[in-house]
Amino acid sequence: MSVDCALRSRTIRNAPAASSPCAVPATCSRAVRMSRRPMNSHALRWWQRLAVRIYLTMLASMISFGVFFGVAYFVWHLYYVSGHRPGVLMIVILLFIALALAIGAFPIVRRLTGRLERLQRSVDALGSGQLSTRVAVEGQDEVASLAISFNRSVARIEALLDAQKMLLSNASHELRSPLARIRMAIELMQERAQPDLRLELMRNIAELDGLIEEILLASRLDAVPDSAVNREPVDLTALAAEECAAMDVPLDAQVVSVRGDSRLLRRMLRNLLENARRYGDGAPIRVSLVTDPDQAICLDVIDQGPGIPADERENVFTPFYRLLGSSERAGGVGLGLSLVRQIASAHGGDVRCLPQQPSGSRFRVRLPPDPSP
Repeated sequence: MSVDCALRSRTIRNAPAASSPCAVPATCSRAVRMSRRPMNSHALRWWQRLAVRIYLTMLASMISFGVFFGVAYFVWHLYYVSGHRPGVLMIVILLFIALALAIGAFPIVRRLTGRLERLQRSVDALGSGQLSTRVAVEGQDEVASLAISFNRSVARIEALLDAQKMLLSNASHELRSPLARIRMAIELMQERAQPDLRLELMRNIAELDGLIEEILLASRLDAVPDSAVNREPVDLTALAAEECAAMDVPLDAQVVSVRGDSRLLRRMLRNLLENARRYGDGAPIRVSLVTDPDQAICLDVIDQGPGIPADERENVFTPFYRLLGSSERAGGVGLGLSLVRQIASAHGGDVRCLPQQPSGSRFRVRLPPDPSP
């Protein structure tokens, strides 16, 4: 059994109890309890039910239209058929009744449609990733029950995701100490250990250390909003030149700058270069940095390896996802490209995997330019 597998098995066996920092927070338990509470829709009185209110509103609207057209026909008949002039007071009373019914139905319908529109906007916000979205509960009908169910579901989802992030972050912190002790023990036994075994142990420890660092970085990016990312002018051309020179990769770049965190942007480019080197089967790698016609900055990392199938190009950005056979061929844990997407998104950009002719892959990161002159 390799060292990293043994460490992972030992970590699972020695997982902390519920009272440790890695325990699932109480917000998750509260959310689960909330989801089990019974709904109150069956306790509504008959006049509070949405169907009854819609029926009464439609009935009032039909009555108002009937009265209005009835008055119009009555006036027409008296003037043009019978030759009599109806009393002005009677006409005014009938028109007032029709107008009152029409005006009275409008706020009822508008209140209902307004609540449904607000619920729709909240659902759209949730779909865009805003887990703090909540709907104001108004009234005591089925729409109010739907709003309560929506808020309860969103709270549970948010609590579960927060628990997952906290578990990953705390577990990663807890792994740092045993890794440091193992590294120290290997350093102390270097005179007695076989050189090949020592190198293998150090390589596995370095791989685990890199995995922990990436998990911690992903947890930090998830924990803070995009607006909290450091925004300062970054010379992306100089940054790319340094990273490409370190890996002996040719660079074709224009002079461009962005606003963001230079440390995160450097990590993003380094992960792309490491991914191309690891899975490119030793094929040449090149980097392109240009401004497209939409004034967006395009950073392309291109390799001439075997490429990625079309149906897998989006999956490679999923955390811990690896193509079939890639782990045996090149190692890795499947977090590098996921971090690239997180960093690009935190800077208002995106990343895509594109095909490269005649073979290989092109990872394109699009970032907004620095608006300052």
